[in-house]
Amino acid sequence: MITDPLALMPALPEVLMALLGMGLLMTGVFRKGDTAPLVCRVALIGLALVAALVISQPGWGHAAPAFGGLFVNDAFARFAKLLTLAGSGLTLALALDWLAREKDLRFEFPILIVFATLGMMMMISANDLMAAYLGVELQSLALYVVAAYQRDNTRSTEAGLKYFVLGALASGLLLYGMSLVYGFAGTTNFDGLRSLADSGEVSTGVLVGVVFIIAGLAFKVSAVPFHMWTPDVYEGAPTPVTAFFSVAPKIAALALLARVMIDPFGPYTDDWRQVVVLISILSMILGAFAAIAQNNIKRLMAYSSIGHVGYALIGIAAGTTEGIRGLLVYLAIYLIMNVGTFALILSMRRRGQRVEAITDLTGLSRTAPLSAAAMGVLMFSMAGIPPLAGFFGKFYVFMAAINHGLYTLAVIGVLSSVVAAFYYLRIVKLMFFDEPVEALDPVSGTAPRLVLYGGALAICLFFLAPGVLVTGAEAAAVALTGQPVAPAPVPSSLLSSTALP
Repeated sequence: MITDPLALMPALPEVLMALLGMGLLMTGVFRKGDTAPLVCRVALIGLALVAALVISQPGWGHAAPAFGGLFVNDAFARFAKLLTLAGSGLTLALALDWLAREKDLRFEFPILIVFATLGMMMMISANDLMAAYLGVELQSLALYVVAAYQRDNTRSTEAGLKYFVLGALASGLLLYGMSLVYGFAGTTNFDGLRSLADSGEVSTGVLVGVVFIIAGLAFKVSAVPFHMWTPDVYEGAPTPVTAFFSVAPKIAALALLARVMIDPFGPYTDDWRQVVVLISILSMILGAFAAIAQNNIKRLMAYSSIGHVGYALIGIAAGTTEGIRGLLVYLAIYLIMNVGTFALILSMRRRGQRVEAITDLTGLSRTAPLSAAAMGVLMFSMAGIPPLAGFFGKFYVFMAAINHGLYTLAVIGVLSSVVAAFYYLRIVKLMFFDEPVEALDPVSGTAPRLVLYGGALAICLFFLAPGVLVTGAEAAAVALTGQPVAPAPVPSSLLSSTALP
């Protein structure tokens, strides 16, 4: 029983998020009439207020635990939570117009997003394996339901079932790994595990448990070889749900993976690094080659997300402050690129009917030049073409790998970027160089236009003022690792150097 209310202050954003979800649930159940628009608007306002509260917590560092040390609030958690909240809020805003058009807007949808986001925030701030597992399951249960949100649609229910079955398997792997760690170490608290690791008393059984934990979390980020659910779920789930899956859950799971690997098991980086390097290489290669043959744009984005997860894992594999900084910068840029891309995908309609084929974008520059220009910017950025933001994201993770001696990993990352550029540039070619067969409907709705054009503008202008993002990511990385990092390279020197893809 908590006797001091001030002890909950580090977890105040999570408490408010839980109250928001329960309040919206009661509103939807007991209020008469169509409550979906009201619940959606309040959910968006609530997410914005929680994000503002997270920003206003600069005084609480790693020494601000809650719930008996199960929960911790530091700069790393705040940075990752802001990215997660931004991903949830943007995708929810994009979903409203789409679901209203489909006559499928119900009050349950934003509530599920709120509870999933609450689980993600708990994952990010977990300071104990049990707290991490509770966060993962709270997130997962909401995601299973939201994947099958269109219950009258066979593809949607199939996607939800596949995600649930494979997710249950991944949860089993994760929980088994945690049980091994507890059995051999005698504790699940990160501080206790770190003390054992520093003393050199961690046994081989603990390291085996860590491998199972990596496997369970690799499923959550759709890293190879635990990616099998991703293309089918991305294609079958409602498009707003696909957009949500592609950003917020991945950011939270990667943040949790980084915390688990660096905080309690940092002294054993050389032991678990080989596993992370392997899944990073496999993810980059599969994401680069498997997407080439795709004709459905949602399946293409599924394989694209697998590839991007591989690049993000490079930062964790480095196991340094520089690597975590690169990871956070990459995730922030990936969020903007991906949400902007899905803003256009959600607007792909012809005569009011949804279309998902990549060839439906043919000749878009003739019929909607502004949308085509924004999409072109996002595709070039995903390919890593300088001076767009995607180039800097890859630069920071590749340099972290090189500075730590992971040359093979960096080279494979560069080569896979070259291959992946093919299918991104293919979309650009279809939009700008092929004649349209039949025009798509114009992008409608304020939110899709703002996200698409605002995202493209941010990607274009990132190189002019990257300091806010890089400095924030560096402070977050230092909070996690406890080690300083060399100053980030000046963007002008990057642009004058040899361009990485």
